[in-house]
Amino acid sequence: MSGLYLLYIAESSDIQAKSSLMKNHSTLLIVFLIALCTPAIHGQDADLRSQLEEIAIIDQKIMMPMRDGIRLATDIYRPRTDKPVPIIFSKTPYNFNSWGNGEERTRTYSRALEAVKRGYAYVIQNERGRYFSEGEWDILGVPTTDGYDAFEWMKNQDWSNGKIGTYGCSSTAEWQMAVAALDHPAHAAMVPQGFGAGVGRVGDFYEQGNWYRGGAQQMLFTAWLYSIQHLQRPTFPPGMSQEELIRVSKYYDLAAEMPPVDWSQGLSHLPTIDILDNVDGPQGIYKKMMMRKPNDPDWYKSGLYHDDMPFGVPSMWFASWYDVSTGPNLELFNHVRKNATDPEVANNQYLVIAPTLHCRYTRSTENTIVGERNVGDARLEYQYLIYKWFDYWLKGEDNGILEETPRVQYYCMGSNEWKSSDTWPPEAAEMVTYYLNSNGNANSLYGDGVLSTTPPDQEFSDHFIYDPANPVPSLGGNVCCTGNAVKGGAFDQQQMETRQDILVYTTEPLEVGVEVSGTIEIEFYISSDVKDTDFTVKLIDVAPDGTAYNLDETIQRVRYREGYEKEVFMKPGETYKLKISPMSTSNFFEAGHSIRIEVSSSNFPRFARNMNTGGNNYDETNGIIAHNTVTHSPEFASQIRLPIIKTESQ
Repeated sequence: MSGLYLLYIAESSDIQAKSSLMKNHSTLLIVFLIALCTPAIHGQDADLRSQLEEIAIIDQKIMMPMRDGIRLATDIYRPRTDKPVPIIFSKTPYNFNSWGNGEERTRTYSRALEAVKRGYAYVIQNERGRYFSEGEWDILGVPTTDGYDAFEWMKNQDWSNGKIGTYGCSSTAEWQMAVAALDHPAHAAMVPQGFGAGVGRVGDFYEQGNWYRGGAQQMLFTAWLYSIQHLQRPTFPPGMSQEELIRVSKYYDLAAEMPPVDWSQGLSHLPTIDILDNVDGPQGIYKKMMMRKPNDPDWYKSGLYHDDMPFGVPSMWFASWYDVSTGPNLELFNHVRKNATDPEVANNQYLVIAPTLHCRYTRSTENTIVGERNVGDARLEYQYLIYKWFDYWLKGEDNGILEETPRVQYYCMGSNEWKSSDTWPPEAAEMVTYYLNSNGNANSLYGDGVLSTTPPDQEFSDHFIYDPANPVPSLGGNVCCTGNAVKGGAFDQQQMETRQDILVYTTEPLEVGVEVSGTIEIEFYISSDVKDTDFTVKLIDVAPDGTAYNLDETIQRVRYREGYEKEVFMKPGETYKLKISPMSTSNFFEAGHSIRIEVSSSNFPRFARNMNTGGNNYDETNGIIAHNTVTHSPEFASQIRLPIIKTESQ
């Protein structure tokens, strides 16, 4: 907002209010002071731009052609040199236009300046169908050939040295894996961060780009697509020149201005397929995706990466403990190391796991707070790592990055320290089985549920009621992108654990602290009086004062207990073995702390509710109450298996 505009507001207020002279003078004084400050802010922006102009050739609104004639809007910032340079490439569905609301934006300038200073061209491009890019947008459904064609165009520029590194977090990372399967010769290195929505099927995970967990819908995309899916959008006439596009982009950035939605209420609407209609949201692909089942053939036609695809790029992966898809991300890292056919690719996969929320790596401080929990000094020299990685692969610098960097760097919460390993999980991890036990009354924090390494010697069952009209509310968790519906991170679960529809199993206070780092496996024996329901699990660190911080959470839809290729419904009274979608974490449970799990059938709106009917769920408005049971006996030993890092004293 300019100083002139602020003075205009003050004058209008004076005329309309006709208040006292003293009040008018005070208002004008405040506005004058604000006006004085405003040029300084713009001066900083102008200084950033001038720094960039001094060292870079800026080429904006290049319409890069794809093989089908569609052109993608691209900005290029490259060093002022006659020598060919390597390229750092980011492709995104988000708005990177240099102007908005009549003001120049400098976020892209800042990133470009950093890259150019280090001798790189920085290229950023909108996905097809987004902002100034032509064509129709589809979430991870745009042709993977767009990435390949962009590589081909860039490598053939006379200013390019033919080496391209891809870089970005979230939607700017998620397209990279499927393109890596195409193995373009110029695609020399990757740095994908928070990339789970690009992972389809890998190992035990059929999340299909974070749409599902254990066969249950993750509701984050409902809120996200409200702001993103705009099939009806303004566009400029085809064939506009670069000069014209640069000029009009100063006053039209083509960004939708969406009315705010209270998603804490909006996600409760039934049926779920009509949630966006209920808030008068844009038309798009949401309904089509709601009707896809976990193994629908359409998932394999999109831009997702699946574990039957090749992989051809050395990568430095970044994940985080409170992101929405840590498990699949870690599984993909291991999959590439094991299955890449090119030894140079297989042997050059590196992993960093931070204790943060989605894409919050660089926001770590000396006292990093994730939700309510202080996890200590989680800072890391991210830019040093990333650019040294690119320097090696794109410039050919023999800088020792491969030798000096641990294969896996992970942050252990509780002990609050960075640790390293050659593998994930760490080689020292041994799976230790903890059995669920009780006298049949594990309901709530005040029940008698016990978690121990001693198998049950008697048959008991714990029962609870799951009512879809009264689901267990989500409190914190490993989540993103749900607006105000769920705040991610670690929160004290004690109040939530007073509910009777949550089973609580807790170890005795630990005599010796233990590190749990790796994949948590879960196997229950369950029954129900309905055809289909869900079972949810949370892993909790309980302090001596009772504070109970959540570490990870998961869910399993029972109809998929025999695999995601078919639905098998339950019969009343029968007991079924249920393998639940795994969890992942690294946490040191201090001496005096306890390990706890919560078991229920809902975690809403983190996950969509199962209506318990055996129907589609997405088109249902009326659910039925389920009476659910977890059995623990010598024959049906419900259990979790924790990866314990063994030390010499254990």
